[in-house]
Amino acid sequence: MTKSELIQRLAEANPHLYQRDVERIVTTIFEEITQALADGNRVELRGFGAFSVKERNSRVGRNPRTGEAVEVEAKYIPYFKTGKQLREKLNTSG
Repeated sequence: MTKSELIQRLAEANPHLYQRDVERIVTTIFEEITQALADGNRVELRGFGAFSVKERNSRVGRNPRTGEAVEVEAKYIPYFKTGKQLREKLNTSG
């Protein structure tokens, strides 16, 4: 599902809201999650999962084309851990 599909489904499920308002709400939620992660905070949505940031240390990698050693800088990556309810929903037969 894309962001625009999510907005469309939410707008259809909530006919009392304008689609532009639903779009603004969804965009604001994503921006707030992004900003919280950028600030080093963890974002937990009970039943869905938790977003956090993990640090990857610098390392020596290899250029797959030439085999040459390349220094890969340390960086931060987003990490998502599913919540219990989401895992159960995905693993329920039927």
